[in-house]
Amino acid sequence: MIDEIRPKADEVASLMAARFGGVRRGHRVDLGEMLKRRGGALPRKLRREAQFMARADLMAGHPKLARQVDFQKFDTAYRALTGYLQPLGRAGRIGGGLLGVAASIVFGLMILGLIALWIVTARGLV
Repeated sequence: MIDEIRPKADEVASLMAARFGGVRRGHRVDLGEMLKRRGGALPRKLRREAQFMARADLMAGHPKLARQVDFQKFDTAYRALTGYLQPLGRAGRIGGGLLGVAASIVFGLMILGLIALWIVTARGLV
């Protein structure tokens, strides 16, 4: 049970980073740091759950303190946070990225069309 605390807290931190941002590409932060950066984006009840998980993550580094963690509450907090953060999974992020690329291409084509229309009218071809 004690060995599960750190991976679960890291998973919640990475889900928060994926959903809310706040971490540079290639960098990893722990749950406590993610709460400082983007904790306000969570609903109040889930923020309390995440704070509990962050405290448990700190306690996991000390064997005597790690035994004091309420594992049932920790698992409940983990399920609540992953249930909230996972619906915007990998497919949603990829779809959002593709939508952003498509919007950039369409905007560029609109600008190109306006420039072409301006050149045609300036030369008197229309």
